[in-house]
Amino acid sequence: MIVETGHFALALALALSLVQAVMPVWAARSGDPALRQTAGQAALGAFACVLFAFAALTYAHATSDFSVQNVVENSHTQKPLIYKLSGVWGNHEGSMLLWVLILTLFGACVAAARNSVPPKLRANTLGVQGLITFVFVLFIVTASNPFTRVIPAPLEGNDLNPLLQDPGLAIHPPLLYVGYVGFSISFAFAVAALIDGRIDAVWARAVRPWTLTAWVFLTLGIAMGSYWAYYELGWGGWWFWDPVENASLMPWIAGTALLHSTVVMEKRDALKVWTVLLAILTFSLSLVGTFLVRSGVITSVHSFATDPTRGVFILAILVLFIGGSLTLFAWRAPLLRQGGLFAPISREGALVLNNLFLVAACATVFVGTLYPLLLEMLTGEKITVGPPFFNATFVPLAIPLLLIVPFGQALAWKRGDVLAASQRLFFALAVALAAGFATLAFAWGGPVMAPVGVGLGAYLLIGSALEIYHRARGYGASRTRVPGQIARRALGLPRSAWGTALAHAGVGVVVIGIAAQGWATEALATLKPGETLATGPYVATLDRLAPRTGPNYEEAAAFLTVRERDGEGVGHMVGHVETGKRFYPSRRMTVTESGLLTVGASQVYASLGEMGADGGVGLRLYYKPLVLLIWLGAVVMAAGGALALTDRRMRVGAPAKARARPLPQAAAVPAE
Repeated sequence: MIVETGHFALALALALSLVQAVMPVWAARSGDPALRQTAGQAALGAFACVLFAFAALTYAHATSDFSVQNVVENSHTQKPLIYKLSGVWGNHEGSMLLWVLILTLFGACVAAARNSVPPKLRANTLGVQGLITFVFVLFIVTASNPFTRVIPAPLEGNDLNPLLQDPGLAIHPPLLYVGYVGFSISFAFAVAALIDGRIDAVWARAVRPWTLTAWVFLTLGIAMGSYWAYYELGWGGWWFWDPVENASLMPWIAGTALLHSTVVMEKRDALKVWTVLLAILTFSLSLVGTFLVRSGVITSVHSFATDPTRGVFILAILVLFIGGSLTLFAWRAPLLRQGGLFAPISREGALVLNNLFLVAACATVFVGTLYPLLLEMLTGEKITVGPPFFNATFVPLAIPLLLIVPFGQALAWKRGDVLAASQRLFFALAVALAAGFATLAFAWGGPVMAPVGVGLGAYLLIGSALEIYHRARGYGASRTRVPGQIARRALGLPRSAWGTALAHAGVGVVVIGIAAQGWATEALATLKPGETLATGPYVATLDRLAPRTGPNYEEAAAFLTVRERDGEGVGHMVGHVETGKRFYPSRRMTVTESGLLTVGASQVYASLGEMGADGGVGLRLYYKPLVLLIWLGAVVMAAGGALALTDRRMRVGAPAKARARPLPQAAAVPAE
């Protein structure tokens, strides 16, 4: 009964989302403000209905209700409860329901944000959001129904894909979807502004918190997915330029450009057309990612195997929203009034240059991801575009982009001084050069670009700290040298300033972590108990092999002891590592469980291979120096964005311009 009620709630959400989409249009034609308010009520109702439907599907998974086809295909009675719950979104139908749940959640939040969004803009935004919700709920109801019954019900399910039975995959998709779907609000704001024919600082102030929220969650989602692939797939890499990985990276890059563009628009009422276009493109790239994952056009460990008819439906959604929004943009954008001006050498100019590099980098990823698909579709020829292409095109754009970040922060708004900015960054440049040359000397003969990355990361870290220092110290006549006063001023700076500095510092941490992988080492051998394998500064001894049994798997586990390696042989013990091969009988599938030993920010990584006839076992051992900085830096970036979200300016909308009051009659008459 609960399953049928959930299905009915989904159908009711379809009707309510249609009301949400239609009412603002009707209100605009009739001039009835009451109809405009109906959109917000419909948004709240649609969210409640989708939430109930999602809860019903979760209940079916938790109770192993095998009369539901979705549960049969993705669950098992012996599976741990956490993976029964994560199995709700570990498949196409359930993940689409989660997608729509987050979509309606954002719509409900906009409906509730009465003070931060002007009424007309809020109503039009909810109307666009309602149309998006209607189309995706229609897709679920007609082509991806998660509540389809199985008669007769089997006694046991097929279990979830073993690769997805991991805590990382319980966290990664919800974070990623909040980022993906959160950009739909930016898209809806942009389309609403085009419909209204008006975009100003009020619009920029209204859209920025939603964009920043989506960016924070997408940052965390990408980082969590990267770490999951690193330790779960057994290949020791943190990024492979897989098409589905790229599908999440592209909207993140475009969203980063959008964030910086809204800052310029809010400060100078400039870049209006560009900002609207970025808002459209960012969500469009999210839709492209949805298509790549669910259409079956690519083969990836991240993608869902779906039938092509679903891909055609999603392709139609892409044409509707991407094509429709770009058509509306081409029609209405020339009518938007241009904003304020600024000098090329200014903080605004640096942000524009930042946008150009970000968009160019996003374009290289887009071309490298979709070109093989288009070529195969047109000619039947299959090619692979892998890391060499992306490293050769993306990295040369990323380096100057990162160099601009501290320099742009050091420039003044509207009109900057290159010499003064260079003087403020002198210490950061000196530290960066010292760090780069010291690293080069210490690791002489190693990769050339790695010391460059270390220096660049140090430059970003020191530059972010100097931005706070110089803002607290003051400029001109208000400048102070008293440490206590500087500290008090620093604490009094807006949280958005601290959040920006923290996010940029997080980028520096990520860059150092990536650069350090130039010194990663790998060793591969077939070992018997008691034998050793060395890599980097460590030696691992295979102590024993033993079978283990889990709730729904059988495992052959290897137990290793890791010791330091010195000039005379083996040094003191560092720790123990366990790695294994798990076999899932219900799926007839074997997966590798990697072993990780963390030493500071570095890791020793062990991956078990196949058993030999002589009793030996294949073992792959990696040393990953400072690898945890990659994900720690991403967390710092997201923390910076979250801190900026707490700034009062993010929670209070920009005041609308007050109309000039008519002068009193007596004052309007000139004196005799």
